[in-house]
Amino acid sequence: MAHDNSKLAALGDLGQSVWLDFISRDLLRSGRLGERVAQGVAGMTTNPTIFDKAIGQGDAYDEQIHELIDAGRTTADIADALIAADVQDACDLLRPVYDGTGHADGYVSIEVPPALAYDTERTVAEAHRLHDLVDRPNLMVKIPGTQPGIAAIRQTVADGLYINVTLLFALDAYEQVVDAYFGGLEDRVARHEPIDDLRSVASFFVSRVDAKADREIDELLTDQADPLVRSRLETLRGTLALANAKLAYRRFLELSATDRWHRLAERGAHAQRVLWASTSTKDPSYDDLLYVDNLIGPQTVDTVPEETLAAFLDHGVVRRTVDRGVDEARDRVEQAAHLGIDLKSITGGLQVEGVSLFRESFDSLLQSVERKRAELLTGEERKLSA
Repeated sequence: MAHDNSKLAALGDLGQSVWLDFISRDLLRSGRLGERVAQGVAGMTTNPTIFDKAIGQGDAYDEQIHELIDAGRTTADIADALIAADVQDACDLLRPVYDGTGHADGYVSIEVPPALAYDTERTVAEAHRLHDLVDRPNLMVKIPGTQPGIAAIRQTVADGLYINVTLLFALDAYEQVVDAYFGGLEDRVARHEPIDDLRSVASFFVSRVDAKADREIDELLTDQADPLVRSRLETLRGTLALANAKLAYRRFLELSATDRWHRLAERGAHAQRVLWASTSTKDPSYDDLLYVDNLIGPQTVDTVPEETLAAFLDHGVVRRTVDRGVDEARDRVEQAAHLGIDLKSITGGLQVEGVSLFRESFDSLLQSVERKRAELLTGEERKLSA
């Protein structure tokens, strides 16, 4: 697969940054991340699922785990230390991007444990703890856009942290997140604190919307005999995720044109960019870059796994698309509602599912670390008894 490395620079000219949605110790130490950065990758996002896969496979983490066992650390402490070490190394590798872009890019995101998604006070405390633990200027802390999370977002922005708002699916939740970001900046202004170096992204998940909407469409088709209704339902398959995302971007533009934002911008505030997450295609019958090629535009970030990045470098199309077909997107959402597909209900449910899935991944991560810990302890005991 031949890669056109100029494509990421071309995306940058259109106002979109590409961040890698993956981390592993091998990626960091093999030089592969450095190669990606040289190609134009401008940041990195992580989550419990990514760390579970990274730590649970191979032996790259064994040496550090062994050192932490010798230091008497618990399984939870070991997991914490492994994650922090990877994020610190990634931050260091991306620091030149952070400095070279005037702090616009070069970030690495670390996530507050999903068990805290519905606890504002503990989320705020954990965000500060992670910020202090990693101790890198180009760290972003991920907080989910749940109702308690939204209150935590305002507080942590007001405290001066870089925040990546995660698990956004619904337009109304997104509007509340923007309100929280504006509010956090306003709180700092009221305290005569600077806002000109604060950065944030709002991570809108894309492909999962189609995955769930398509299942509902298939269920409706099962009992639908009317050929016209069937045709209308079938034309909606694989379209509602992009429609939802394009409407979110339109709302971003509208909110960026308000007097409230202009007052903040005059004081040096930076826009909370829209970040497209979950952009790998889940349905193999769809174009592999469906959620990448069609969401390109200013003030956006696309976070992609390595496979999707490789596909884009090979055959992606660089052109501004995020604000094309917005009226059609609105019409599709309205048509879906007429046919019995409630996108608001779908997106609301996806956030709850997302928190649950990340919590399962975090629990699985701890189990993986405990297995590694037990294996290393057993091996040490065998050496001593030999």
